[in-house]
Amino acid sequence: MDTSQYLELFLDETKEHLQTLNEHILVLEKEPENADTVNEIFRAAHTLKGMAGTMGFTRMQRLTHDLENVFSEIRNGNMKANAKLIDVLFRGLDALESYLDVISTEGNEGTEDNEDIIQDLNALVEEQSGGGGQTDSTASDAASADSASAKKEKKASAQDDDKCKFRQIPVSDFEADAMRNAKEEGKNIFGITVFIQESCVLKSARAFLVFKAVENKGELIKSVPTTEKIEDEEFDFDFSWILATTETKEDIEKLILSVSEIAEVYIDDFELPEEKKPKEEEKPKAGKAPAPAKKEAKKPEPAAAANNTANKGKVKMGSRSVRVDIDKLDVLMNLVSELIIAKNGLVSVSSTGVAQAEHTQSFHEQIEYLERVTTNLHESVMKVRMVPIDSVVNRFPRMIRDLNRKLNKKMELYMTGEETELDRTVIDEIGDPLMHLLRNSADHGLESNEERVRLGKPEVGSIFLDAYQDGNNVVIEVRDDGGGIDVEKVKNKAISRGTITEKQAETMTSKDFIDLLFLPSFSTADQITDVSGRGVGLDVVKTKIEALGGSISAKSVAGEGSTFTIQLPLTLAIIQALMVEVGTEKYAIPLGNINGIEDISKDEISFVQSKEVIHLRGSVIPILRLHDMLDIEPVEEEPETYIVVVMKKGEQRVGLIIDNLLGQQETVIKSLGHHITNDKLFSGATILGDGEVALILDTNSLI
Repeated sequence: MDTSQYLELFLDETKEHLQTLNEHILVLEKEPENADTVNEIFRAAHTLKGMAGTMGFTRMQRLTHDLENVFSEIRNGNMKANAKLIDVLFRGLDALESYLDVISTEGNEGTEDNEDIIQDLNALVEEQSGGGGQTDSTASDAASADSASAKKEKKASAQDDDKCKFRQIPVSDFEADAMRNAKEEGKNIFGITVFIQESCVLKSARAFLVFKAVENKGELIKSVPTTEKIEDEEFDFDFSWILATTETKEDIEKLILSVSEIAEVYIDDFELPEEKKPKEEEKPKAGKAPAPAKKEAKKPEPAAAANNTANKGKVKMGSRSVRVDIDKLDVLMNLVSELIIAKNGLVSVSSTGVAQAEHTQSFHEQIEYLERVTTNLHESVMKVRMVPIDSVVNRFPRMIRDLNRKLNKKMELYMTGEETELDRTVIDEIGDPLMHLLRNSADHGLESNEERVRLGKPEVGSIFLDAYQDGNNVVIEVRDDGGGIDVEKVKNKAISRGTITEKQAETMTSKDFIDLLFLPSFSTADQITDVSGRGVGLDVVKTKIEALGGSISAKSVAGEGSTFTIQLPLTLAIIQALMVEVGTEKYAIPLGNINGIEDISKDEISFVQSKEVIHLRGSVIPILRLHDMLDIEPVEEEPETYIVVVMKKGEQRVGLIIDNLLGQQETVIKSLGHHITNDKLFSGATILGDGEVALILDTNSLI
């Protein structure tokens, strides 16, 4: 079996199972007697082992088997989860993640056997269960041997006594109608029971391949168990269908037996239930046709072998994927069909010889219709691309648990708003910045246990990660209840390294000093640790956030803690922008960054430290002449009034002097590509209605 086509799906689903194991082992550490948690862990480990075995990753399979063996002993009551065991289990998960990294880059699992982890796992089993836990598959084989005869009897009963399990399938009215309609069309109605070999590692994978073998040969009326249960491996070693097809029994049987690890197939004509004659009062009302029979839409997709992406609702994005609800895809498909209708309408209007006035009216109507459809299409595509941020933040509790031990600090992470959604491209990039901020809070934000007790604080420090939507943006806050940022220390460090002068320091606020932490390589840490340093990495965080079109700010209260606030756009693909003219050129300014637009006379411009500023409602706002920034000749040498677009980033505001306002427009962002490297002022470009290209100003860089 060529498994290379399933590699991407294997990587995606293995990540999910490893995350499930991480989350549930954290729960197990706090609740060692939680039977539901142990069962979930065992199920995830068992599935992971089967997936690795099916893909041929024997080292990964062996390590997962030994982990599963430990979970089995815990589930059977032969072992107890203690700190020593939990540490080894997490080492095992880290090793599995390392295997996954190697597989994703090289296509194979490498040569690392992780013998030390396997030996520690087996030693713990030996120590706690008194040798009761075997380290190979003998135990599970022995356990299953007792039930082997029972399973054979069950199979014999299904084949000989009842002749075929499908005869006992309960059929609903609409399923019966579907069979009758198929019969009238000349199709055969077969009941099929498939028996999978009991040595099969991944049953759902084989079931999926069976479905794939016959899916183009007929219509699946019903499956027992349901396709969802088959997909989740919630079945024994046999499953049954009702299939409507024009093929013969022999042809269908041959197709099914072409799949490996299929023990036996039983096919027979399915006996249709007698049609119920409606009572007089139950007859369909005139003008209403009975609802058509529905076809079962979803086919089983195994954990590591499915590639039937349309049925699952997976939309491929390069080497990544995002799960999509089928209903969202239906809406998308419907909108695309409406787009085609709108296109046909425009073609019709342009080719019809009618009076000019009537032609113009029809044209405008079609344009309005097209605008409505494209707006809805945009919203629908955005929803398809949206992913909850829990796919990023769900790994952080494990990280804080590890820092707890590494730093010898007691701390807890509290998260809210994990269901908040962001565009997939933003999700992929936000993980590292958030990790930097959390590590900073753990290492330098929270005081030591002894210091917290001395200050009258709870010994266990608290770190918070909160996410919520605010208009067209998502806000993520990382805060702690530590000692806060030492502003005086930041000030002294900045002066000593020449970042600011003592004279500048006299006029700076606490906020100004805190903003210095985002400068490259600026740190107040006396000793740089491998965990973090206050300021180390914050310049990287700022660069990454601003590259995503977002912003970051920080505030702190001495003795109470610090808060870092990240603001991100919902999507990077389409934005609302203000179109402006500078000289004879057109530029787009993202609407989300605009605080207001002002008409300013030239007399209102003054100077502070040789920089041009304006006074606006009690605030002093620096201004930038875009002519100078962009090296464009001004239309007038010295106009009497200026149009100033006031930009806002956090608490900072800057005014941009432009020549003309063109209005608001929905713009599609296009990348400038890899050849243009001097793009600090621009976040991309957009194509206007007349085909002209307008650059999109990067307001964060300007500010």
